[in-house]
Amino acid sequence: MIKKQKDDIREEYKERRRQMPADEKFRRDEAICKAAEGLVSFRYAEYVLLYAATADEIDVSAIAKAAFAKGKKVLFPRCDRKSHTMTYHEVKSLDELVDDGTGFGILEPPETNPVYDAEHETAGAVCFVPGLVYDRAGYRLGYGKGFYDRYLSAFSGCTIGVVYSDYILPEVPRGRFDVTVDILLTEKGVRVTKDAGKSRPGKG
Repeated sequence: MIKKQKDDIREEYKERRRQMPADEKFRRDEAICKAAEGLVSFRYAEYVLLYAATADEIDVSAIAKAAFAKGKKVLFPRCDRKSHTMTYHEVKSLDELVDDGTGFGILEPPETNPVYDAEHETAGAVCFVPGLVYDRAGYRLGYGKGFYDRYLSAFSGCTIGVVYSDYILPEVPRGRFDVTVDILLTEKGVRVTKDAGKSRPGKG
């Protein structure tokens, strides 16, 4: 029942994303990245965990460029599609990201790049988390593979859900392994979630 509810919402909002005019998307994405630079958690972060956006995801590359300029360590995920797990690897430039070969245009850092150790390198870490939609409590719907829920369950830094303001729902269907983010970052500003971090170890 929950899976069907999630799939229905995914299809609706994936279609809405596809229908968004390119100039509107650019303006919204730009506003989101500017808002990110004003976050206290970003300003004081030593490690900035990001994602390489696909064509219909919110483009956060400007956040990466700002982080590079400030001398922060910038990391992007590599996905193991057999175990549905992720590792974050440091990059010195966006040019290091390469196509993962799946045919979906997903860019990843090289496997040989330094791996971020979420368990031991917790000081000043912030993770920007993509999602199709979020709810006010901080739960998200992604693409249904569970990569982020698995990773974030062991991550104790600040988590920031990246989402358009009109893609925040009162509540999304959730399962027992779903986790919340601490903050929602939108083109209209920032809001702390109702259940910030309660579903993660050492939070709430």
